[in-house]
Amino acid sequence: MNIAIILAGGTGQRMNQEIPKQFINVNDKPLIIYTLEAFQRHPQIDNILVVCIDGWHDILKAYAKQNKISKLKWVVSGGASGQESIRNGVYYLENICSQDDIVVIHDGIRPLVEETVLSDVIVKCKVHGNAVTSLPYNEQIFIKNDEITTKKYIPRETLRRVSTPQAYKYGKLLWAYREAFRREIGIYGSSYTNTMMTDLGETLYFAAGSDKNIKITTQDDLDLFKALLKVRENQ
Repeated sequence: MNIAIILAGGTGQRMNQEIPKQFINVNDKPLIIYTLEAFQRHPQIDNILVVCIDGWHDILKAYAKQNKISKLKWVVSGGASGQESIRNGVYYLENICSQDDIVVIHDGIRPLVEETVLSDVIVKCKVHGNAVTSLPYNEQIFIKNDEITTKKYIPRETLRRVSTPQAYKYGKLLWAYREAFRREIGIYGSSYTNTMMTDLGETLYFAAGSDKNIKITTQDDLDLFKALLKVRENQ
């Protein structure tokens, strides 16, 4: 069984909107529904769990019903941080998933995830036990001496950009969250499942990525999403 955990627990303060950014309407449809539709369409996704901000559960369920998201089976509350939110979803599945079931973790505000990207992350996870969406890094990265100078860079050939979707065998994922929160490793700040796994000593495996798989965090991102939607509709 392949289950998707979709994260929709943020408040979206950087968007300067009165509602959480995952519920902002674009062409009369909330952002989160575009994301859920991608998982609904994918033949290898069996069920969906959404980690949702409190007060929006019923609204999410109503939108899902209206848009025929039949794979949405569970909606659980988020935590005080991104890692707590993912943990809540992982723990909820304890009596549902087997050790070798695959859990795909994805940001609800990445609405343009492509079928080929989802497929590759699932295939690679079946082989290796985990897989993280990745792309080459094409910019130069310099390490600052202070706020105005630098004299050292990181060769970009040694770097990969990693985002979601990410996939993990459930048994290892459950172990990792229990261990990380017990030891307080990889759970603070901008930590995510992938960084937590490496902090725990795990090796991660790269899967395919896409530049279209943008994360909607600012108004500029939202404008880019609308433009990409128009391109997709014209195609």
